[in-house]
Amino acid sequence: FYEYYKGNMICPWAKPNDAHLILSQLEGEGKLKAVITQNIDGLHQMAGSKNVLELHGSIHRNYCTKCGAFYDASYVKQSSAIPRCTCGGIIKPDVVLYEESLDNQVIRATIQAIQKADMLIIGGTSLVVYPAASFIDYFRGKYLVVINKSATARDASADLCIQDPIGEVLGSVRA
Repeated sequence: FYEYYKGNMICPWAKPNDAHLILSQLEGEGKLKAVITQNIDGLHQMAGSKNVLELHGSIHRNYCTKCGAFYDASYVKQSSAIPRCTCGGIIKPDVVLYEESLDNQVIRATIQAIQKADMLIIGGTSLVVYPAASFIDYFRGKYLVVINKSATARDASADLCIQDPIGEVLGSVRA
């Protein structure tokens, strides 16, 4: 697991794309209240977004399973084999692994944000990962927008559906 995690999930060279930057700009202008993401890369925060609800956690938070000490992603990435705390405990990434539950506080905040939204923009997701895909059922606002490279199960109920990469779509707003 750690070999895969360090080699494929901790990517210090990753940078926010146009979608991350536009969402941050919209938040700064008061037009966007929250970003709800299944991504664990922290790119929304790197782009400047403040209210980010990370359904699946973040590679940037890692904790000792014994004493709770915090370790950043670079410590884990640079460790050999299984990363260990100074107390000897195993350092676990704060990401949701298979068969682990999502954080209840994040779920509540996500549902509340979706319920309060006037417009819900769903972008860059196939909507096949549950329970995240089911949170859309809490939306009661006016406009549902789906932006994804391929068709989703929610396209038919969307007020606007764009089948292109979200980075390109929102990037064209900047142009």
